[in-house]
Amino acid sequence: MKILFVDMDEVFADTYNEHIKLYNKRYNENLHVDHCLGKEVWQSVPEERKHVVKNHARTDGFFRALKPIKDSQEILKQLSKKYDLYVASAAMEFPNSLREKSDWLDEHFPFIHWKNRILCGHKHILRGDILIDDRSYNLASFEGRKILFTSPHNVHTTGYERANNWLEVADLLL
Repeated sequence: MKILFVDMDEVFADTYNEHIKLYNKRYNENLHVDHCLGKEVWQSVPEERKHVVKNHARTDGFFRALKPIKDSQEILKQLSKKYDLYVASAAMEFPNSLREKSDWLDEHFPFIHWKNRILCGHKHILRGDILIDDRSYNLASFEGRKILFTSPHNVHTTGYERANNWLEVADLLL
């Protein structure tokens, strides 16, 4: 069975829109994902507010509040029957995310066993057949098939096989 690694944030856990939601709530604004294309959310707000957006991921409860990205639950369940599926998330930058991500996976993706969850610092250690990630720097060092999952921040990134949504992942891998 082939080994498939799937990143979590902005691939099947919607961190991008959670940043926007929290920003809009705090500042009573109407920032929309379309205002941020090609950038991180923090790069799309006034200079004096950037630090607030950057600190969202350090806030207790941030990762537990995330919504699953459309169709990810069903497609990942199907993929788990065809591949040796692992979640590979760079979680060490935000230590509170370790517990929250594990609890979130238990709630939304209970079919992904805790033994198939790699919460790490850097993904250059991954060795397998396929990696789906929204960050090109994670894909760059991976030796297998590389699939860039579209997120607003990477819409201008080229050079990788791309999946714009989970239905496209299904077309590529099922």
